[in-house]
Amino acid sequence: MSGIAHHLVKRGLDATHEQYRSGSFAQQDGGDQKPFGHPHAIAAALVITGVAWFFAASAISYIYGGVVATLTMIETPTATAFKVDPAPTTSEPDEADAPLLSVDEKKSSTSPTTATEPELFYIKTKPITSKIRTTIKHLKAEAGPWSRFRGLQVALAYHFVHHLLFQLLTACFGGALISQSLAAVFSAVILSRMQMLWTHVVISSPSEKKWYRRFPSVEQGKKILVPTAAWALAEQAAICIPVVLFQLFNLEGYYSNPNGFKDLPEMQQKSVALASFAVLASGILTAIFVVFPANVTLKRVQASLLSEENDTIIPFDRSFGGKVQPEIIGGKGVVGMLDAWRTFGWAARIRLVKLYAKIAVMQFSTSVFFVMLAVAEVRLINGDYVLY
Repeated sequence: MSGIAHHLVKRGLDATHEQYRSGSFAQQDGGDQKPFGHPHAIAAALVITGVAWFFAASAISYIYGGVVATLTMIETPTATAFKVDPAPTTSEPDEADAPLLSVDEKKSSTSPTTATEPELFYIKTKPITSKIRTTIKHLKAEAGPWSRFRGLQVALAYHFVHHLLFQLLTACFGGALISQSLAAVFSAVILSRMQMLWTHVVISSPSEKKWYRRFPSVEQGKKILVPTAAWALAEQAAICIPVVLFQLFNLEGYYSNPNGFKDLPEMQQKSVALASFAVLASGILTAIFVVFPANVTLKRVQASLLSEENDTIIPFDRSFGGKVQPEIIGGKGVVGMLDAWRTFGWAARIRLVKLYAKIAVMQFSTSVFFVMLAVAEVRLINGDYVLY
């Protein structure tokens, strides 16, 4: 939806510029045409609205789709233990029989106190990331009001370097789809240590060290190469499969000329609609069953390499249920890819899916709001004129 809003705003700017350049801005008023007199105001309003939408959508994506989602992927729900000491019990004679016994007999009839062991009760605490509000509240309490943007400097640096590297590799490999996919995969693998740094900054407690002094070691970087490559390949599969199917079904001609679609026979229209649905479904299914597990696995493997000197900002089981042994006692010091996914239980998976659903609703609502705002600005500035 964010892409649609971006397209609409860009199209409005292009239309404004073209109409202004050709001098054909006009509005109908009883058959008379009046020249459009506010092209600069329209352009300025659309630019400001587009920039505001960009920052709003980016903030939602980073805070909830980045920081909160990563914390959800690595949180380990905790349990609180309560020890209950039972009261000592003694066997006393019934009150009805008490008058019939002497004092010495009463003492002899009283049995000694029976000792019972204390009982332990475990109560599972609700995960911090079960709600967006509780997660943000926890971050504020632990790391201050700007903690929702933690790791932003690393993210900006990563995307900037990734873009430059991607452009360089694309120039070397060529502009074909497969070449661009390979360039994206290689870029992600080369910058895998920087991506792991972002994960460590997000999940760890506040540190006095600057982010560029917290880079993981080269040895740690080697352990993350395969999970990073798997995640990058999964993302490219979610892009390439729909594109290949789109070309295979020859749908480009129908979408480039929507009017021609109406002239097709009914059966052919149904075939085109079915093919379009297949393209859309392929992307969604690949994202759910391939990208989703790969992303979770990568984040959890990265988290397992967090240095022992850094505490996590939320509860996190570094041993992954005993599957990770520290290197100091002969272990690998990193969780395996399969164990990283298997230890991410169904409750956590459902919690993460709900989070993504909320993010989609927020992005959709934000995009609709800004599109409506852009249309309202055009009408407000130029009366009843509407850009088509």
